[in-house]
Amino acid sequence: MQQDNLEIPPDHLPTRLWQELTRAPHDRHHDWRTPILATQGIDQSGPQARTVVLRHADAPLWTLRVYTDARSAKCSELVAQPLAQLTFWSKRLHWQLRVSALATVDFEGEQVDAAWEHVRQSPARADYLSALPPGHIQTSREPVAEGAKDALRGHHLAILSFKVSSMDWLALGQDGHRRARLTSDGLLAWLVP
Repeated sequence: MQQDNLEIPPDHLPTRLWQELTRAPHDRHHDWRTPILATQGIDQSGPQARTVVLRHADAPLWTLRVYTDARSAKCSELVAQPLAQLTFWSKRLHWQLRVSALATVDFEGEQVDAAWEHVRQSPARADYLSALPPGHIQTSREPVAEGAKDALRGHHLAILSFKVSSMDWLALGQDGHRRARLTSDGLLAWLVP
């Protein structure tokens, strides 16, 4: 395990964490590119967790952004209960980061249009053009073809934006672990690992 990761001065920790978060959407091999998103299920279904792809991180605004199919369960879950948590693990750094956030779901608007213009030129476009919603039972093993789309938009892309309220950082080390909680208002507290 890398011991230099445990020697981050307290005043550098927020900057160092946001460096990794802002790098992740642009580096396909970055461990933090695919965090686990946890939401509260609807109708007493309990917590729901799934892997998502981090598309944008904004350090000054303490926000993260993810794209998804507008018909996915996570959209309705976050509209009903916007409290969410994202968990990041870096094997390279031996860091876990749990991010607590308030989510908003954008189904339309300039940001969605701009995201679609970028996504529609990639193979990922098929994820947002399916005639059937995510989780729908297929009757065959054939891939779901692009089909009937929203006549006005032509796609089902939505943006999940997360306003980060706090981060819980855990660094694992052979000679001991370190843990800290950071809040968006600038507070940092060292915790027992």
